[in-house]
Amino acid sequence: MASWVLSECGLRPLPRIYPKPRTKVPSATSINLRISRTDLGGPLSRNWALRVSAPLRIQTVGEEDNKTRNNGDFFDPGAPPPFKLSDIRAAIPKHCWVKNPWKSMSYVVRDVAIAFGLAAAAAYLNNWVVWPLYWFAQSTMFWALFVLGHDCGHGSFSNNHKLNSVAGHILHSSILVPYHGWRISHRTHHQNHGHVENDESWHPLPEKIFKSLDDATKKLRFTLPFPLFAYPFYLWSRSPGKKGSHFDPNSDLFLPNEKKDVITSTLCWMAMAALLVGLSFVLGPIQMLKLYGIPYWGFVMWLDLVTYLHHHGHDDKLPWYRGEEWSYLRGGLTTLDRDYGWINNIHHDIGTHVIHHLFPQIPHYHLVEATEAAKPVLGKYYKEPKKSGPLPIYLLGYLIKSMEEDHYVSDTGDVVYYQADPNLSGSQK
Repeated sequence: MASWVLSECGLRPLPRIYPKPRTKVPSATSINLRISRTDLGGPLSRNWALRVSAPLRIQTVGEEDNKTRNNGDFFDPGAPPPFKLSDIRAAIPKHCWVKNPWKSMSYVVRDVAIAFGLAAAAAYLNNWVVWPLYWFAQSTMFWALFVLGHDCGHGSFSNNHKLNSVAGHILHSSILVPYHGWRISHRTHHQNHGHVENDESWHPLPEKIFKSLDDATKKLRFTLPFPLFAYPFYLWSRSPGKKGSHFDPNSDLFLPNEKKDVITSTLCWMAMAALLVGLSFVLGPIQMLKLYGIPYWGFVMWLDLVTYLHHHGHDDKLPWYRGEEWSYLRGGLTTLDRDYGWINNIHHDIGTHVIHHLFPQIPHYHLVEATEAAKPVLGKYYKEPKKSGPLPIYLLGYLIKSMEEDHYVSDTGDVVYYQADPNLSGSQK
């Protein structure tokens, strides 16, 4: 019997996973999804609301029995939870699943208007008191635009596939992100979150791969601020140990029937790059650097900071999985929520990340409510985020600590934790 997954592109077989795990892993194609009319809210039909990058119901490993590993005051985050994905889903109010395209588009109009307004104001005032403030504000708005395009990729923007695709291309191309190329690799990340070999974003390096890296690569990967500039390079060549490009339709990232989508997004990216070159001739390269170039790299830093801290830097070590120990639920429970103070609303509550990872079909404007409803089910498996001041400066401490301690995981074992390399500057033994 074939195995299927609900993705942005419909009900379809799960893609091949690269690279091949070291130990026997129940591949995504071996997961049997039991989909009922109750799960889907109606008969199976052409419904774009369901085209998201996560299963609605999945059989997890050992969910029923963790009493010997979690009892009394002791809590093992790597132990199988005593609840199922369906238990969390049932706790979330039904209206949290409803997507309102008008509301989604209102956020797009708001963010685009602010971005153009900031640029116009900075160009008009044109003084060195204003420019640093503009760079911080505009880079944050670029990041907000990315988050809305990210919702388009998940199908949580609306139930209309064409609207999601058009809005996603406009939002992501404007900040030099290939919409479909990234959307597909991000789908792989959600389908394999928390898996050492199969995860796609900020996954740990097995010890053998880590030790094969030259010293310069290790320094660039684990010495700040270099990791905060990684995203454009990841788009072109992925992470160590993985091959492919988000711009190449023949990359192992994509299935043959996704080539047309990838080509379309690459052409849109090239059109935006050409527009920026043209504007540089009209306005001057220095002015374009101030208006777009510096905010772009500020956006990259936002993206790398936020996405890294969603999966790293907790006070207690969090597990990564292989083999029979991995499941969609257990992998998702290693995700972290973060509080960004004033930035929460600006970047559309993307810091409310645990529920998003488990159910990416929930619109961003319902994530906070859905999380509060799910907390009683999640119990200690939910890591309450530290409250931020107006600006999330405190997160830099978590980032620095993680970069000092989280270098690689063991080549063997199905539940593993990050280890530190004492030879890297600042590492703790």
